[in-house]
Amino acid sequence: MDLNTITEIVRPRARDELPAWMAGDAWLAGGTWLFSEPQVDLTRLIDLTDLNWPALAIDDAGLSIAATCTVAQLDGLQCPPDWIAAQLVNRCCRAFLASFKIWKTATIGGNLCMSLPAGPMISLTAALNGICTIWQVNGGERTIPVVDFVTGNQRNVLQPGDLLRQIDIPLAALKRRSAFRQISLTPVGRSAGLLIGSLAGDGGFELTVTASTVRPVQLAFSALPAADELRQAISQGIPDTLYHTDVHGKPLWRRHMTLRLAEEIRRELQVRP
Repeated sequence: MDLNTITEIVRPRARDELPAWMAGDAWLAGGTWLFSEPQVDLTRLIDLTDLNWPALAIDDAGLSIAATCTVAQLDGLQCPPDWIAAQLVNRCCRAFLASFKIWKTATIGGNLCMSLPAGPMISLTAALNGICTIWQVNGGERTIPVVDFVTGNQRNVLQPGDLLRQIDIPLAALKRRSAFRQISLTPVGRSAGLLIGSLAGDGGFELTVTASTVRPVQLAFSALPAADELRQAISQGIPDTLYHTDVHGKPLWRRHMTLRLAEEIRRELQVRP
């Protein structure tokens, strides 16, 4: 899609070269959504490519993912063998409703900032307790958990001119046992429910619900709950108004599948390896 309203493209190479934000501006990273439909309100693109952020970095604290990291780069990451939750990376990448060509261009940050309920990079980074670093338009910086970054269907905490810089995944989350469930109305359709459960070494259990809800919901337990306890926690923690509705699934069905998939996850993690 040609964006025939664009009159300028800016290519900063450092943060201090970022231009003052104006109405009609948009950040450009992968651009897979940006160039998919007319953007009649836009007049200037600020291309992030020349900032040259390292796509991925592994250190003693865990994994750092640049907002400009592509899906293909993340999928190809060779993780340390004790990162047993890293299997979620490949599974979430394959939950995309996208071709391999899109993988090479679409970015992790773009998926979070689009804030669609079915965004699988939201599912992945929320379940792994990811922390977003945001460069604020006023020159400051703040951090926020991914689970709080997305606030609704195509809504998040970013203010005009704010820029998502990176997502940091803590080491402890990468070493948890995990279980993944995803469902769509059609074999290659958009996710209508994507749930991830994880079990820590001390027995603590977390369930992250995405795609069936308009924003991520994370439920934490001190130990793996019984079936009734888990079902009650989901019913209390996710009101009916939070379930998403579109052509890919109605709220009542999404609620039913959320309860079913959560129980499957609980049973899987109940079995000792």
